[in-house]
Amino acid sequence: MTLRWARRSLILRLVGLSLLLLLIVQSAGFAVVRATIDRNARAQIARALDLDENVWRRLLEQNADKLRQGSALLAADFGFRSAVNSGDQETIQSVLENHGSRIGAAVTALLDTDLALRAVSLRDDSMDQFPATLRQVVPPLAAQPQGSRVAVMDGVPYQFVMVPMRAPVVIGWVLMGFPINQALADEMRQLLSVNVALVVTGADSTLQIPVSTLPPETLAVLKSQGVLSGELLTPEGTLLVRSSRLDSASGEVQALLLRSVDEVVAPYRQLQVLLAIITVAGVLLFAVGTGLMAQRLTTPLRSLLAATQRLSRGEYDVPLEHTGRNDEIGNLARSFDHMRVDIGTQQTEIRRLAYWDRLTGLPNRERFRDAVVQAVAGSTANGQALAVLTLDLDRFKHVNDVLGYAFGDRLLQAVAERLTQQMASPDDMVARLGGNEFALLLLRADAAAAHALAQRINQSFEQPIAFEDQTADLSAAIGFACWPGDAPDADTLLSRSEIAMYAAKRKLSGALQYDASLDSASALTLSLLTELRRAVEHHELRLFLQPKVSLHGQAGMAAEALVRWQHPQRGLVPPMQFIPFAEQTGFVRHLTLWIFEEVARLLADPRTLAMPLRVSVNLSTRDLLDPELSNRLAAILLRHGVPATAFCLEITESAIMDDPQRAEAMLNRLSEQGFKLSIDDFGTGYSSLAYLKRLPVDELKIDKSFVMGMETGEDDAMIVRSTIDLAHNLGLTVVAEGVETAAILERLRELACDEAQGYHMARPLPVDEFLDWQLRQGSVL
Repeated sequence: MTLRWARRSLILRLVGLSLLLLLIVQSAGFAVVRATIDRNARAQIARALDLDENVWRRLLEQNADKLRQGSALLAADFGFRSAVNSGDQETIQSVLENHGSRIGAAVTALLDTDLALRAVSLRDDSMDQFPATLRQVVPPLAAQPQGSRVAVMDGVPYQFVMVPMRAPVVIGWVLMGFPINQALADEMRQLLSVNVALVVTGADSTLQIPVSTLPPETLAVLKSQGVLSGELLTPEGTLLVRSSRLDSASGEVQALLLRSVDEVVAPYRQLQVLLAIITVAGVLLFAVGTGLMAQRLTTPLRSLLAATQRLSRGEYDVPLEHTGRNDEIGNLARSFDHMRVDIGTQQTEIRRLAYWDRLTGLPNRERFRDAVVQAVAGSTANGQALAVLTLDLDRFKHVNDVLGYAFGDRLLQAVAERLTQQMASPDDMVARLGGNEFALLLLRADAAAAHALAQRINQSFEQPIAFEDQTADLSAAIGFACWPGDAPDADTLLSRSEIAMYAAKRKLSGALQYDASLDSASALTLSLLTELRRAVEHHELRLFLQPKVSLHGQAGMAAEALVRWQHPQRGLVPPMQFIPFAEQTGFVRHLTLWIFEEVARLLADPRTLAMPLRVSVNLSTRDLLDPELSNRLAAILLRHGVPATAFCLEITESAIMDDPQRAEAMLNRLSEQGFKLSIDDFGTGYSSLAYLKRLPVDELKIDKSFVMGMETGEDDAMIVRSTIDLAHNLGLTVVAEGVETAAILERLRELACDEAQGYHMARPLPVDEFLDWQLRQGSVL
């Protein structure tokens, strides 16, 4: 929990990030300083070793000069020269020993002119290697008397010089040698604080260090590692080694000069320690300062967080803190406080608008639902019934399109006023659900009271509404549902009231009570929808054709395509039991495409190729408003190779008037494809011939109610006559459906009707029986 809080704490993250960056910078600085100090120390030691090497060589030269002077003094001694000339061997030996002892020479020798040894004085009688050493150093020294040579005897390096003895010609050579011993190394150590080690490499590559100023531990490391140059790592620290090779006659002799890196760096290390202490103190001060700054930053942020939590709970009346600050935090706090005030104002307005319709002043859908929920709860307690009515104005979209939205708004306000006037009880409610849809809640009312109110509303709408020079006729579809008989709860009651309203709109009934058969969501209709889908998939649908007969001998044959359902258990299902349901649920589009596919397959059948057959297919409102309808039909025509002219598409007036603009656009596309268009059930809708003149229709189909009424009423006959005359004047053909008797058929022929359809000629027939009927009629061309 603590770790999670630390990860989420802005203070800790700010302080931690700042300290991390500071430590990174300081660490990088320390690394750079350390590397620079080390580099400078090594450069300084290198320069010191250059000086040490020069001093070392100078000391060797001084020793050589000392030896040379002593040798010259001996060579110039008259008595010594006389002894040499006379061959007094005892005198020669005595002089060599005395003179060598006086000047500190380890070796004093006399050589003849042929460089052969005549006498020698050795300070150490155990110098067994002297004869061999003599043969190595004499020839080079004779060739260069001013030089010196280093030779190793018994593991000790010696420096030799040789001068000639003249009288006045060369009568011999004086050779002297001094050991390069610890005294010389100590002198270098005292003079320059540099360690010296003489390393002798024997013929067998073994190393000996006869002279050294190094401590025993360091000397042991040197012997074990055999480092003759570069760096030597010892327990006491790192030593830089410089090798200076000596002129050696026998063996390899090197003088190693060693200086400690740590001794040079030590003063700087103290400075680094002091800098580290200062850095730690700075980091602590920085952490404290950053923490205080972060605290000053996060305290108002916590206040803003608390304010947002209050706002999320709907508390808009608590002002924010820190609005008096003059920095960015103060600006943020003031802006946030202004937002709090604005949100509070908006929420107040939203709460007001959430339950009331701004245009009409009536309760809206949400407020109405709450009222219904409360009413159902109250009625459950007292056992009283209640009813909900839903009302939808007819042709309201058309009013908006023609007269404008301003007129439509005024019309809705007038409707709201009329509905309010019809309410008998102040406890009842009128609400606008949206668009042109209203709802009414009746308390303590049964189905009879609800139906009576619906009738009064329809009667009140019989009086047109006039605004200035514009008048609008009103009509509405009203559906109602009662509790508890029609629904178990408030939401279902509202839904079923709307279902009844839509059913009333389809059936052109003024008011309609909910019934389970109207509900596409009921168990019965859900089962029917499932079975209908299966019927398409399992080929249970059957195509039927009802012939259309020409009344004046026009060429060609025509028929209307109908669908029947051969149910495996119910047998042949009548169309009225599933076609309205398919229209209500939208499944009618699948049926339309199925019928069109089957008719196209029939027209491509070899049996019908010789027939001038034209088949009518009905289109529903949902088909007509499908933007892809023309493309779907074109695909079917292309698949079967059938022309569009072989089809007549029948559309009802109500399907066109539901959305005139979209319907007209689709009809134009279908007409351009070559389809013949027919208005079905003409005379039962709201259209007029003047409006239909704008549409690309070719045919009118008079509704069977008028045709069948011609035998009993002259009014229906007059309507049929007027419709035929007006249609012909507009260039349209006319089809009369519902011809049940020979008298009606003869009367239609007298009225110049073009085609007739009905049970008098033929009932709807399966495809094979239809083809046989056509053959019997002698219509085969």
